[in-house]
Amino acid sequence: MARKPSSTLTEAELRLMKVVWQKGPSKVQEVVDGLPEKEQVAYSTVLTTLRILEDKGYLKHEKQGRAYVYHPLVGPEEVRMNVLRYMLGSFFDDSPELLVSNLIEGGELEEAELEKIRRMIEEAE
Repeated sequence: MARKPSSTLTEAELRLMKVVWQKGPSKVQEVVDGLPEKEQVAYSTVLTTLRILEDKGYLKHEKQGRAYVYHPLVGPEEVRMNVLRYMLGSFFDDSPELLVSNLIEGGELEEAELEKIRRMIEEAE
């Protein structure tokens, strides 16, 4: 039995979405060419992944001559929010407080980042 496709993006899918977001509507070869040299993959792999992204609702295509042009249906902001919702539900018991406390207690934030977060909280209140 085939597995249900994930609604979140894999790392490979995200790399291709970043190219389409940056370039705008793109043919498969334009996506291939838009990948950084160290992340180059075969044309057929990019085509397959773009079709998967279309099945997941992240892209749509239109035919231009003999080629398909892929258009983003979802922007990076929406993808970030979807990932954040997934992380909150899966790893932080739907608790934004638990997420933030892990960030702060993890010691990964620099003082400038903490200050920016403080200002954002003050503005939100």
